[in-house]
Amino acid sequence: MRPAVASLACLAMLACGGCGDPPSRPAAAPPPLAANEVAQEPPVAPPVGAGRPREITFDDIKLDMQKGDPFTRSRLPKRVTALEKQPVRIRGYILPSFQQSGLTQFVLVRDNQECCFGPGAALHDCVVVRMRPGRTANFSIRPVAVAGTFRIDELRGPDGKHLAIYALDGDAVE
Repeated sequence: MRPAVASLACLAMLACGGCGDPPSRPAAAPPPLAANEVAQEPPVAPPVGAGRPREITFDDIKLDMQKGDPFTRSRLPKRVTALEKQPVRIRGYILPSFQQSGLTQFVLVRDNQECCFGPGAALHDCVVVRMRPGRTANFSIRPVAVAGTFRIDELRGPDGKHLAIYALDGDAVE
């Protein structure tokens, strides 16, 4: 296990208690809009092709696994393996850590009420993001879109069990 990734897993375990339960402190709600503010529309998904990353969702990388099933690469369907080394863009939430800005690596999760590091969490509901050299991200309680190169990269804990199976070499976080 790479030391930098091991520390990322440890931080993620601290953030959620490492027990599989949702974080003990609820995510803060976004502040209400002022009377003169207008809600911004979410960005329009860029078209596939012309050098644009392919828009994917956590449903696109979901596996047919039951809670507690061991992971093997044979469980990966072709639709997932076809994404290997491809430019993608995926939306999710940055798993909270102690660092708020200048993040060079973080865990992107399907939703902010689940924790990927703990018993019974779905492996396909998180992606370990390592920003490319010179690029960083800032923590947000709101959903973010991460663009980068998708990889299947098994991350195991000290006990040998899988913590994550997907990774992204991050180009940008919006």
